[in-house]
Amino acid sequence: MSIHELSERKDLFEEAVNAFWKQWGSEESYNFYRDCMLRSCETDEEVPRFYISVENGAIIGTFAILRNDINSRQDLTPWLACLYVDPAFRGKELGSQFLQYAIDEAARKGYKKLYLATDLVGYYEKYQWLHSSEAYGIGGSSIKVYEKSTID
Repeated sequence: MSIHELSERKDLFEEAVNAFWKQWGSEESYNFYRDCMLRSCETDEEVPRFYISVENGAIIGTFAILRNDINSRQDLTPWLACLYVDPAFRGKELGSQFLQYAIDEAARKGYKKLYLATDLVGYYEKYQWLHSSEAYGIGGSSIKVYEKSTID
Protein backbone atom coordinates (compact mmCIF):
# COMPACT_ATOMS: atom_id res chain seq x y z
CA MET A 1 0.00 0.00 0.00
CA SER A 2 1.27 3.45 -0.89
CA ILE A 3 -0.15 6.94 -0.37
CA HIS A 4 0.11 9.54 -3.14
CA GLU A 5 -0.92 13.11 -3.60
CA LEU A 6 -3.21 13.00 -6.63
CA SER A 7 -1.06 15.39 -8.68
CA GLU A 8 1.68 12.73 -8.51
CA ARG A 9 -0.63 10.04 -9.93
CA LYS A 10 -2.50 11.77 -12.73
CA ASP A 11 -2.74 8.37 -14.42
CA LEU A 12 -5.35 7.55 -11.75
CA PHE A 13 -7.15 10.91 -11.93
CA GLU A 14 -10.51 9.71 -13.30
CA GLU A 15 -10.52 6.68 -11.01
CA ALA A 16 -9.75 8.98 -8.07
CA VAL A 17 -12.58 11.36 -8.96
CA ASN A 18 -14.96 8.42 -9.05
CA ALA A 19 -13.66 7.08 -5.72
CA PHE A 20 -14.18 10.41 -3.93
CA TRP A 21 -17.49 11.17 -5.63
CA LYS A 22 -19.02 7.72 -5.07
CA GLN A 23 -18.21 7.83 -1.37
CA TRP A 24 -18.87 11.50 -0.57
CA GLY A 25 -20.85 13.00 -3.41
CA SER A 26 -24.38 13.03 -4.71
CA GLU A 27 -25.86 12.64 -8.17
CA GLU A 28 -25.54 16.40 -8.72
CA SER A 29 -22.01 16.86 -7.35
CA TYR A 30 -19.80 14.93 -9.79
CA ASN A 31 -18.65 18.10 -11.59
CA PHE A 32 -17.97 19.76 -8.22
CA TYR A 33 -15.63 16.94 -7.16
CA ARG A 34 -13.95 16.68 -10.55
CA ASP A 35 -13.31 20.43 -10.74
CA CYS A 36 -12.01 20.62 -7.15
CA MET A 37 -9.64 17.76 -7.77
CA LEU A 38 -8.50 19.08 -11.16
CA ARG A 39 -7.75 22.52 -9.68
CA SER A 40 -5.83 20.91 -6.80
CA CYS A 41 -3.54 19.27 -9.37
CA GLU A 42 -2.95 22.58 -11.15
CA THR A 43 -2.24 24.93 -8.23
CA ASP A 44 1.07 25.73 -6.59
CA GLU A 45 -0.73 26.47 -3.31
CA GLU A 46 -0.28 24.06 -0.39
CA VAL A 47 -4.02 23.33 -0.21
CA PRO A 48 -6.31 21.94 -1.48
CA ARG A 49 -4.72 18.52 -1.93
CA PHE A 50 -6.34 15.15 -2.54
CA TYR A 51 -4.66 11.88 -1.58
CA ILE A 52 -5.20 8.31 -2.67
CA SER A 53 -3.98 5.05 -1.24
CA VAL A 54 -3.09 2.48 -3.87
CA GLU A 55 -2.53 -1.25 -3.64
CA ASN A 56 -1.89 -3.42 -6.72
CA GLY A 57 -2.91 -0.52 -8.96
CA ALA A 58 -6.32 -0.01 -7.30
CA ILE A 59 -7.44 2.87 -5.09
CA ILE A 60 -8.24 1.48 -1.64
CA GLY A 61 -8.58 4.71 0.33
CA THR A 62 -8.89 8.47 0.13
CA PHE A 63 -8.51 11.68 2.09
CA ALA A 64 -8.04 15.36 1.39
CA ILE A 65 -6.55 18.44 3.01
CA LEU A 66 -8.74 21.42 2.19
CA ARG A 67 -9.06 25.10 3.05
CA ASN A 68 -12.56 24.52 4.40
CA ASP A 69 -14.84 21.51 4.63
CA ILE A 70 -17.96 23.44 3.57
CA ASN A 71 -18.97 24.59 7.03
CA SER A 72 -19.34 27.81 9.00
CA ARG A 73 -15.87 27.69 10.59
CA GLN A 74 -14.14 29.73 7.92
CA ASP A 75 -11.70 30.90 10.60
CA LEU A 76 -10.09 27.44 10.80
CA THR A 77 -7.78 25.89 8.23
CA PRO A 78 -6.71 23.40 6.94
CA TRP A 79 -9.30 20.62 7.15
CA LEU A 80 -8.97 16.89 6.81
CA ALA A 81 -11.85 15.62 4.70
CA CYS A 82 -13.05 12.60 2.75
CA LEU A 83 -11.28 9.98 4.88
CA TYR A 84 -12.31 6.61 3.48
CA VAL A 85 -10.98 3.06 3.52
CA ASP A 86 -12.43 0.43 1.19
CA PRO A 87 -14.36 -2.08 3.34
CA ALA A 88 -12.18 -4.96 2.08
CA PHE A 89 -9.14 -3.24 3.65
CA ARG A 90 -10.63 -2.16 6.97
CA GLY A 91 -9.24 -3.52 10.21
CA LYS A 92 -5.65 -3.09 9.00
CA GLU A 93 -5.14 0.34 10.61
CA LEU A 94 -5.10 2.14 7.26
CA GLY A 95 -7.35 4.88 8.64
CA SER A 96 -4.84 5.63 11.38
CA GLN A 97 -2.05 5.67 8.78
CA PHE A 98 -4.03 8.16 6.69
CA LEU A 99 -4.61 10.34 9.76
CA GLN A 100 -0.91 10.39 10.60
CA TYR A 101 0.04 11.07 6.99
CA ALA A 102 -2.37 14.03 6.92
CA ILE A 103 -0.97 15.40 10.20
CA ASP A 104 2.57 15.09 8.85
CA GLU A 105 1.58 16.79 5.58
CA ALA A 106 -0.10 19.67 7.42
CA ALA A 107 3.01 20.10 9.57
CA ARG A 108 5.27 20.01 6.50
CA LYS A 109 3.11 22.74 4.96
CA GLY A 110 3.61 24.90 8.07
CA TYR A 111 0.23 24.49 9.76
CA LYS A 112 0.11 24.14 13.55
CA LYS A 113 -3.23 22.32 13.63
CA LEU A 114 -5.43 20.23 11.40
CA TYR A 115 -9.23 20.23 11.72
CA LEU A 116 -12.02 17.89 10.73
CA ALA A 117 -15.80 17.83 10.96
CA THR A 118 -17.68 14.61 11.61
CA ASP A 119 -20.76 13.02 13.07
CA LEU A 120 -18.82 9.87 13.99
CA VAL A 121 -18.67 9.06 17.69
CA GLY A 122 -15.52 7.59 19.21
CA TYR A 123 -13.35 7.10 16.12
CA TYR A 124 -11.16 10.20 16.14
CA GLU A 125 -10.88 10.23 19.93
CA LYS A 126 -8.95 6.93 19.63
CA TYR A 127 -6.25 8.91 17.83
CA GLN A 128 -6.19 11.81 20.30
CA TRP A 129 -8.20 14.26 18.22
CA LEU A 130 -9.88 16.84 20.47
CA HIS A 131 -13.58 17.68 20.03
CA SER A 132 -13.14 21.45 20.25
CA SER A 133 -16.32 23.06 18.91
CA GLU A 134 -19.34 22.83 16.63
CA ALA A 135 -19.83 24.09 13.09
CA TYR A 136 -22.88 24.55 10.91
CA GLY A 137 -23.33 23.27 7.39
CA ILE A 138 -25.17 25.08 4.64
CA GLY A 139 -28.27 23.06 5.51
CA GLY A 140 -28.28 24.53 9.02
CA SER A 141 -27.42 21.41 11.00
CA SER A 142 -24.49 21.33 13.39
CA ILE A 143 -21.52 18.99 13.24
CA LYS A 144 -18.67 18.30 15.64
CA VAL A 145 -15.32 19.95 14.94
CA TYR A 146 -12.15 18.16 15.99
CA GLU A 147 -8.60 19.41 15.98
CA LYS A 148 -5.15 17.94 16.38
CA SER A 149 -1.82 19.65 16.80
CA THR A 150 0.73 18.96 14.11
CA ILE A 151 3.52 19.66 16.59
CA ASP A 152 4.65 16.86 18.88
